Amino acid sequence: MSGVPEKPSLENVEPKWIDSWDQNATYSFDRSATRDNVFSIDTPPPTVSGSLHMGHVFSYTHTDTVARFWRMRGKSVFYPMGWDDNGLPTERRVQNYYGVSCDASVAYVANFEPPFRGDPPKDHRAVPISRPNFIELCEELTAEDEKIFEDLFRRLGLSVDWSLLYTTIEDRSRRASQRAFLRNLARGEAYTQEAPTLWDVDFRTAVAQAELEDRDRPGAYHTIAFHKSDGSGDVLIDTTRPELLPACVALIAHPDDPRYQPLFGKTVRTPLFNVEVPVFAHPLAQIDKGTGIAMCCTFGDLTDVIWWRELQLSMRAIISRDGRIVAEAPSGLTDPTGLAHYGSLVGKSAKQAQTAIAEMLSTSGEMIGEPRAITHPVKFYEKGDRPLEIVTSRQWYIRNGGRDAALRDALLARGAGLHWLPDHMRHRYSNWVEGLNGDWLVSRQRWFGVPVPVWYPLDAHGETMHDSPLVPDESLLPIDPSTDAPAGYTEAQRGQPGGFIGDPDVMDTWATSSLTPQIAGKWKDNNDLFERVFPFDVRPQGHDIIRTWLFSTMVRSHFEHDVAPWSHVALSGWILDPDRKKMSKSKGNVVTPADLFDSYGSDAVRYWAVGARPGVDTAFSEDQMKVGRKLATKLLNVSKFVLGIGEVADDVVPTEAIDVAMLHRLAGVVDEATAAFEAFDYARVLERTEEFFWWFCDDYVELVKTRGYLSHTEEGAMSARAALRRALSTLQRLLAPLLPFVTEEVWSWWQSGSVHQSQWPTSSDLTRGLSNGPNEELLDAICGAIGVIRRAKTEAKVSQRAVVTEASFVTSIDAASAITAGWADIADAGSVEKWNISTADTNEITVNVTLAPNIH
Repeated sequence: MSGVPEKPSLENVEPKWIDSWDQNATYSFDRSATRDNVFSIDTPPPTVSGSLHMGHVFSYTHTDTVARFWRMRGKSVFYPMGWDDNGLPTERRVQNYYGVSCDASVAYVANFEPPFRGDPPKDHRAVPISRPNFIELCEELTAEDEKIFEDLFRRLGLSVDWSLLYTTIEDRSRRASQRAFLRNLARGEAYTQEAPTLWDVDFRTAVAQAELEDRDRPGAYHTIAFHKSDGSGDVLIDTTRPELLPACVALIAHPDDPRYQPLFGKTVRTPLFNVEVPVFAHPLAQIDKGTGIAMCCTFGDLTDVIWWRELQLSMRAIISRDGRIVAEAPSGLTDPTGLAHYGSLVGKSAKQAQTAIAEMLSTSGEMIGEPRAITHPVKFYEKGDRPLEIVTSRQWYIRNGGRDAALRDALLARGAGLHWLPDHMRHRYSNWVEGLNGDWLVSRQRWFGVPVPVWYPLDAHGETMHDSPLVPDESLLPIDPSTDAPAGYTEAQRGQPGGFIGDPDVMDTWATSSLTPQIAGKWKDNNDLFERVFPFDVRPQGHDIIRTWLFSTMVRSHFEHDVAPWSHVALSGWILDPDRKKMSKSKGNVVTPADLFDSYGSDAVRYWAVGARPGVDTAFSEDQMKVGRKLATKLLNVSKFVLGIGEVADDVVPTEAIDVAMLHRLAGVVDEATAAFEAFDYARVLERTEEFFWWFCDDYVELVKTRGYLSHTEEGAMSARAALRRALSTLQRLLAPLLPFVTEEVWSWWQSGSVHQSQWPTSSDLTRGLSNGPNEELLDAICGAIGVIRRAKTEAKVSQRAVVTEASFVTSIDAASAITAGWADIADAGSVEKWNISTADTNEITVNVTLAPNIH
């Protein structure tokens, strides 16, 4: 106990208590706790790609309130933190920060010094460096960013056990990721194949279905004439991608479209290139789109992939992994004029090729009319800048129900068994799973990630034997197949006939972060710990990554543990700017949390965040932060008053009717707050607690403070003091999960230990020993009486301390009885010398006051 300061202040309380919590291990997880006494949280590891923003403050505050509540309920709270520091976001930040790019063909340079350390000039051309040098820079920059992240989260007051910190690129995470992958492979849940793949031409990597987003982009319909092979005329098609004409393998129309039924089974020849292609029927063709018949190319979109696979069409890929037209003409193209046309496209980007093809078609007369401008949705990688292409490549996949109805149903059942907060979010999960059309692509052609832990034998001709992967023993993990050799081989055999070659890819960042329960719980590294925390109690996260992080984690746990990885899912909404648009770094409308902490204090920022209901988008509001600071300041002041009004023995039980009624009212708030926290509704806790707190300060304290100063009887004073202290202790604990700094400060004035390790209040403790039950009518009448007196003084434009020589009340019989019972407190609070009361058939309380003369 530190005693009540003479001038309480919010200044410097944050660093004071951050240090104290750290030194005293206030939030340390008890590793001896049994599973039934543990509350475990699968904390989302934020992506290390720059800075934290208000979205992080918003959602992590929600989780922290729940962690603090269950800790006060006596649970040992497993609340780890991780940093998601591998993958494309980190690579992009490193490239932009140091002015470098990764090139696997460049030799390693010891003690490499990058050309810049922040803010390369706009005209700077990135310096190619080796993969090892690039990874060193990734590790250097993420370490710096992670320290900044930790400092900000500590300042926010997160009750994380920092001894449980992990990163998704460290050895433990790589070991867990590779172990889970190898087990997927052994059970047939992971596989590799060469197939059409969504591809980002700038990042030069494959992209999974969950990472796609549609963006509206300008385009144009080109009406193009294909020529019937029998010479009987032309078939017109509309396309937005004429540059794919050399890749055309068929024309496809709906089987019920009478316009094209006579063409099914026949062939046409492509304009410009004179390649014969078949005409097929397929139900995915849209009768009302364009001319109703479409060209199928390898590949323009995902529908092309379906047609190609189901109709067993030829492969004529022309776009390379860099997004440019390949040099080798596609199969079937033998016409000299067509070859010449194709040669003029080689090396062009898709956009450049589109312009060139349109000009050729216009010149040849095979484009009908001018292109017609449209705006249409185009698929992008969520972090990319150019539309995705579809290229053929060998990739690794994990089965996810996209091609297996039984697995899909099992994963839907897992989702249905979760407690969703809010409940309607379960439909986002089920809609996503039901709409999957392929397995989860987990390999990436990048640098800073967890390596795919396999090698391949090379046959006598040096050809890669992809169907016979070589895998390491789990005891050797983590491994890097680019530098480690498989068992039975030496490094000298790398790349040699009869030797081996390492898989060049890394795993998608979701393939590692889908294992956060296993990584945080030290699966297989510390089985005792893992069994104490898994399955976890809750996964908190944003609703926008249900399809990625939540679903992928469910897939991995279903395969490895045959159970859902958590029992509850608590979802946060988005932060909206004043124009009701999502706040995000990509939109350039974010606000820096540190500046707000400086202006209003961490508790005030938390107050704003906690006011949002689970899963609901919320407007950013500094006005709400000002209210939060006002609340924190009031808690300082009312605590100082209650603790300074006079001593009272711990065993004194309140006896005055208003004191007892107040405690019963607060007991109801405690029960509501407890139920709300158990339902993860932190906003309801704040709403009810704050409502009572202001009533307590504005009405109850003002009513009883004179009595508490021994102005009447000792018994009355002790009753007031005991009631005030019971209420103060309860309010400080109710607010502790929400406003951790100010509550710790005021608790330390009169209690030992941390408020965050104290017992959560209960209604039974609060009302212990009270002789009477709840009496809301008494409280309403007494507070109503002092309220009308205050209003009368306000209307008379006099001070609330002004003396009332007489007050004449009119109210109901019951209210009159209550006012009579509490009159001494009313008279003290309202400075009333004389009073009288009349009864009437009314639910209101009215008063006429006579003010003492010379009141000014």
